[in-house]
Amino acid sequence: MAAEPVWSVDPRTGKPREQVAVEATAEEVDRAVRAAHATRGALADRTARAAFLRTAADLLDGSGEHVVEAADAETALGPVRLTGELARTTAQLRAFADVVEDGWFLDVRIDPPDPGATPPRPDMRRWKIPLGVVAVYAASNFPLAFSVPGGDTASALAAGCPVVVKAHPDHPATSELCASLLRRAAAKAGLPEDVVVLVHGFDAGVELVRHPLVAAAGFTGSIRGGRALFDAAVTRPVPIPFHGELGSLNPVVVTEAAAAERAEEIGAGLAGSMTLGAGQFCTKPGFVLAPRGEDGDRFLDALTAAVSETEPAVMLDHRMRDAFVAGVAERAALAGVDTPVTPGAGGAHTVSAGVLAVDAAALADGGHHLLLEECFGPVTVVARYSTREEVTAVLGLLPGNLTATLHIAADAAEDPEAAPLLAELTPLAGRVLVNGWPTGVAVAPAQHHGGPYPATTSTSTSVGATAIERWLRPVTYQSTPDHLLPPELRDGNPLGVPRR
Repeated sequence: MAAEPVWSVDPRTGKPREQVAVEATAEEVDRAVRAAHATRGALADRTARAAFLRTAADLLDGSGEHVVEAADAETALGPVRLTGELARTTAQLRAFADVVEDGWFLDVRIDPPDPGATPPRPDMRRWKIPLGVVAVYAASNFPLAFSVPGGDTASALAAGCPVVVKAHPDHPATSELCASLLRRAAAKAGLPEDVVVLVHGFDAGVELVRHPLVAAAGFTGSIRGGRALFDAAVTRPVPIPFHGELGSLNPVVVTEAAAAERAEEIGAGLAGSMTLGAGQFCTKPGFVLAPRGEDGDRFLDALTAAVSETEPAVMLDHRMRDAFVAGVAERAALAGVDTPVTPGAGGAHTVSAGVLAVDAAALADGGHHLLLEECFGPVTVVARYSTREEVTAVLGLLPGNLTATLHIAADAAEDPEAAPLLAELTPLAGRVLVNGWPTGVAVAPAQHHGGPYPATTSTSTSVGATAIERWLRPVTYQSTPDHLLPPELRDGNPLGVPRR
């Protein structure tokens, strides 16, 4: 059977640009995983790992013009957005190099022996070791920061885990370019190139998660695709951790005090956030609870005006475009749903942003569950509430989310709903914002990019320093002679590793 070609496609026209590769067979996936697995010993050198990550960042920056050009040709995200995404990607690689060097991620804990304790305590020394080969499934909407050189890859390599990346079909040429730069960086740092291996194809992705030498997986994508891979990961003869980011509605609640204070500002801010990148951010605010009455009307009018001025946009591919057009049409056709700005097709290859509005009471009564599901693209649902009880009832229907946002009075002490609503939103999301917008995920030690299912399949973050924890497991050595211990655990701390 002939190998299936992998084509790079222009989303602005829907036409193929060039054949980039061929889909990997089961045998080729096996070779890729085994080649990556063989590099584990080399990756154990933390100094080489840190140098590798910094070199990868330097090479990506040095090839920035070509990387941005390739990504724009395949995603239509535009040079400005992609230049910023590249900067984020290389900063993330350098940040993980710092994490590797400072050593805190090893979580070294030493308990000296205490024969007089009850029960007696032997000498115990605990740290964390890499799991092994990590399968990374690249995202469609971030061809750099959540794809081949992105956070899953960077954090896994920082942990000492080789990576096999399943390229996203929406940007195969960009994936090949980035993989070649990562492999070149490995060689320059004295590591085997196969610490990073790239494969293409749907079947290859399934083979990858089932491979016995794959020890964990990271995924960013749809609920349907992620759940299928998650189920495969946990039903293997030896189950493996599957850290999947699947979908998020990212609810927003606007209090009456906030609407009275700055309705127009909130409406304009929402419009900018929900149309950013054609609404293709995983943190797009897709559902908003706003009050009825004059202040709520001002908010909706401002939102409507700003969204109406948004130009039609190209989505990442025509399949997503068609799904968006069908999805918003189905939602708009529901009884009681108004369309202050009608979303849908903007042309043969584009979409138009829109706003749907509904009475919160209709949702609170258990109707229109479709409005509580993510619709990928530039649309948001505004549910107008009349009572505080309606807000609570609707929040009780929401699934898990990456983010939840609360807009309150500038002086929180003057808004009686601030504290109780913050408490209600906290169980729904991994990141809770006050008087801000969720699009934009800072790469910082305190960041948490994750949330209750279906936002993610685990409690971990995929952004920030602690993302490295996904690819490690603890091991304790008990009553072990010093010369047999890893250097990080020996008496005298010869490597200067932070310890508890």
